[in-house]
Amino acid sequence: MEKRKVAIPQLKEMKKAGQKLKMVTAYDYPTAVIIDKSPIEMILVGDSLGMVVLGYEGTVPVTMEDMIHHIRPVVKGAPHTLVVGDMPFMSYNVSREEAIRNAGRLLKEGGADCVKLEGGQVVAPTVRAIVDAGIPVMAHIGLTPQTASALGGFKVQGKDAVMAAQLLADAQALEEAGACAIVLECIPAQLARLITEKLTIPTIGIGAGPWCDGQVLVTQDMMGLFDRFVPKFVKQYANIGKIMLEAFEKYAAEVDAGAFPDMEHSFTMKEEELRKLE
Repeated sequence: MEKRKVAIPQLKEMKKAGQKLKMVTAYDYPTAVIIDKSPIEMILVGDSLGMVVLGYEGTVPVTMEDMIHHIRPVVKGAPHTLVVGDMPFMSYNVSREEAIRNAGRLLKEGGADCVKLEGGQVVAPTVRAIVDAGIPVMAHIGLTPQTASALGGFKVQGKDAVMAAQLLADAQALEEAGACAIVLECIPAQLARLITEKLTIPTIGIGAGPWCDGQVLVTQDMMGLFDRFVPKFVKQYANIGKIMLEAFEKYAAEVDAGAFPDMEHSFTMKEEELRKLE
């Protein structure tokens, strides 16, 4: 049966029906094509591309132009998968008008189906403004990488009752503002379960335990293509990085030895044509 793209309104229906949502990241056409053949419903073109594709130390340097550039090929490669585009740092923080304009660019120029932005109650009015402009918004609370320095670094959020209560309030405010789903990153599994039970929109966990309505992982992490650091919550489903390194080493050795290319991988010309050059 041909895969059909999940529509935004279906997300709540899937939660209600107990259907788990699956999301992974992609930043290029070939990866998107492969994901589109799988049962995965959503692709996140995340600002994580700053680290795993562009080589930055974090997500802060990523620009709107970077995001649009990487969203476009993913949309082309995955016509049957819902594509979510991250709003980069400072693209929605200055004013609601600028936030609407930039969110619109991710849909109009990039082709994304939905945008994602980080923050809790503080950004809820911005989320409402973007949603009122006709643009679906996925929210993101807990560990928010764009503002990780203000949170004391990349660490678990909501471990005490005060912080946990704030995250619950954040989630409820974002649902009220019209978010279609909420990413919960690096929070205790019990808190994620509580938030999931309190909301009617789906929660998508990353380092938030098994009780969320869905899960998301960075493809480079789960495939062993990024080894600068591996978060505790990442399960490595393949080690493609190791396979690639072995292939590059074998290629280099065969070139050095003159074993590649052989005649099987070469073109030839007729002998009579060659003799004309003598």
